[in-house]
Amino acid sequence: MGIVNVTPDSFSDGGQYFDEQRAVDHGLELAAEGAAILDVGGESTRPGASPVSVEEELRRVLPVIKGLRRQTKALISVDTFKAAVAEQALGAGADIINDVSSMMHDPRMMEVAAASSCGLVLMHMKGEPRTMQKNPEYVDVVAEVAAFFEHRLAALAEAGIDKTRTVLDPGLGFGKKLDHNLSLLRHLPRLSVQNRPVLVGISRKSMIGAVLGNRDMAARMWPTVAVTAYAREHGAHIMRVHDVKPNVDAMRMAEAILFGVA
Repeated sequence: MGIVNVTPDSFSDGGQYFDEQRAVDHGLELAAEGAAILDVGGESTRPGASPVSVEEELRRVLPVIKGLRRQTKALISVDTFKAAVAEQALGAGADIINDVSSMMHDPRMMEVAAASSCGLVLMHMKGEPRTMQKNPEYVDVVAEVAAFFEHRLAALAEAGIDKTRTVLDPGLGFGKKLDHNLSLLRHLPRLSVQNRPVLVGISRKSMIGAVLGNRDMAARMWPTVAVTAYAREHGAHIMRVHDVKPNVDAMRMAEAILFGVA
């Protein structure tokens, strides 16, 4: 899953692809490098991020989704927790809703999901983006995240949404301290609740800088690749990344070791 941030303030690449054409070109480049999914987002969810109106978010993402849909067969996901944005994004050609609130922020999101056949990414987040990193606490982070997924899958089933449409994202860095993030990675197989695929989003995140003692964003690419290989070995199926080519190569090597060369 290649990241296409149409934002001025995302933590890693904010402003780089804020222009519509640059965002489309970037998405096409990621697809050419091997991204099976292009994740288009118009609102930063980094810690402390300012909220964006529905109108502004639509202004940012709809032209990019339409531009990508015309030029690539890659799946397109919309990274939003607003039902109105998700609904119009699906109409513009998106295939997946990637909701960091696991469809809990907007009461109408479940209705939008139920009315479509789109894929769904359910992510765990403790708190909300502006405050989520202010001393989050868990008794057992792995058990609590797994229980959260069970709860959300039950809610979807009650709404008539088949679990086979879902992927589970433990939300690394979303209301978690460094030791929480490492524990979740250490126990990835326990997060595949009801045998649903697990998505890992660690690309360039601050936990890498914390482990390595390095604040240089560019220096986080190769450690991301290392985690991708590890996560694939331990059962994760989708990696959400900024740098597609090296991470695709890492996944292919891990899979060759695990399963042989097709």
